Amino acid sequence: MRLRSSSLVLLAAAALAASAACSPGSASGGGGDPKSFEFWSFSGIDQQHDVDVYQRSHPDIQVKLTEVGSTTETAQALTTALAGGKVPDLVLIQGDDMPKFVQQPQNFRDLRESGADQMSGDYLDWVMKQATATSGPIIGIPTDVGGMAVAYRTDLFAAAGLPSDRESVSELWPTWDAFIETGKKYVAATSKPFLDNSPTSVFFQAVNQVSQKYYDDAGNPIYDRNPEVKAAFDLTLKAIQAGISAKISFGSDGWNAALPRGDFAAVSAPSWMLNQIRRAAPDTSGKWDVATIPGGAGNWGGSYLAIPARAQNPEAAWAYIKEMQSPQHQLEHFLDVGALPTTPSVYDDAQLTGKADPFFSGAPTGKIYTQAVLGLKPFRMGPDTGTIGTEFLNALTNVEQGSGNPATAWDDAVRNIRTAIGK
Repeated sequence: MRLRSSSLVLLAAAALAASAACSPGSASGGGGDPKSFEFWSFSGIDQQHDVDVYQRSHPDIQVKLTEVGSTTETAQALTTALAGGKVPDLVLIQGDDMPKFVQQPQNFRDLRESGADQMSGDYLDWVMKQATATSGPIIGIPTDVGGMAVAYRTDLFAAAGLPSDRESVSELWPTWDAFIETGKKYVAATSKPFLDNSPTSVFFQAVNQVSQKYYDDAGNPIYDRNPEVKAAFDLTLKAIQAGISAKISFGSDGWNAALPRGDFAAVSAPSWMLNQIRRAAPDTSGKWDVATIPGGAGNWGGSYLAIPARAQNPEAAWAYIKEMQSPQHQLEHFLDVGALPTTPSVYDDAQLTGKADPFFSGAPTGKIYTQAVLGLKPFRMGPDTGTIGTEFLNALTNVEQGSGNPATAWDDAVRNIRTAIGK
């Protein structure tokens, strides 16, 4: 998952969508071809794995998977396509982007017509609400949820004189202030960075532990006056000032290269990130473990599958959703790649509770991440949640990289948000 967009990829995807605007059948809403469908995904989360699983059990089905780019690029390419281009039959939408699409439910197939209302009870209630329009249509089925924890290097912690077993490490940081103090002790002992970066490993987590985030319970924007958001922002400035960060943006080439070198010792890691660590640093197996996130609960990420209203092959797309997002398949997906299910009926399954990841020192990842999600108090999401979060992140990143002024960073972020969303 990339947090900054690439204009070249975005323009290419938008141009592809626009160029097909007048293709035959692009306005079709019928069943179409039951043996084929086009699927747009964002990159970095290996949707190809699920497609391969599906095609092994359905060898007669052809799935045309396109990884459009980052989450932002995929959402923007979809917006362009919905405005008149050729839409895919199936699209993956990141959780923070879903609220703006829910505002225009007419652009999507109401999945209640396919039986989604009978399935909705299979999923976490607050996750389903984010994909349900005020007037009732369900436009997305959740694929995963990003329960939070901290991944850390046991060998580097031990070398710094810190505890290295997960229970003792979790006790080091019941709060974010204690987490920052732990980072300062690590840096003092090693003269090396403790954290990958402060904006995503501190702000993105602390701001998702609030009772209200960027919108109040009635859906009014409060990002600029919510004391909980300001506190998370100030906490991150404190972490930056403490000098505990390697200042490496999550998901960048530099981040992937830093992992096997041990350039930082800890990273706030949702369940889906563990596989990225595993792929980027295969030779560090057994040197990592997973501890509780400060505050005990949180969520970063999660996605939905949706079918545009003008999809040519909606029935084939729905058959894929219904099978691959069932509780059993979400459990199997977790066991294969670590994406946390949104289906609480499997949270007590022995396969999930007994999952011990050898790469992460046998950490019981199923237990750790489900506890983080079940302890979460959901808040209202709004149509510009993604944009607001990105601008706060950008302002903090500028400070950490030395191009922003910490004294004006909050005002800079608020000003940029108002320009971006018009309010």
